[in-house]
Amino acid sequence: MSPQKNRGAASPPEKLDDSREPHHSAADSPEHVARPIHRDAAVLALRYGPRGALAIASIAVGLLFLGWLAFYFLLFLPRGPVG
Repeated sequence: MSPQKNRGAASPPEKLDDSREPHHSAADSPEHVARPIHRDAAVLALRYGPRGALAIASIAVGLLFLGWLAFYFLLFLPRGPVG
């Protein structure tokens, strides 16, 4: 294909040659892997885990809703009906 016809088409990714340097994962050595924990400790740690995420999500949704109400009552209603 000529360059004119292939305009906008994605070219295939070039293959990277990483074979020259060895790759070492963080999990290669035992000191970088967490020790196993007991089931009770895992249950205790996960019992209250989602509370923080739910609190942050609730605050974000609440602020978004308050912003929507502010736009509605402070911008849209004072302008009156359309038409």
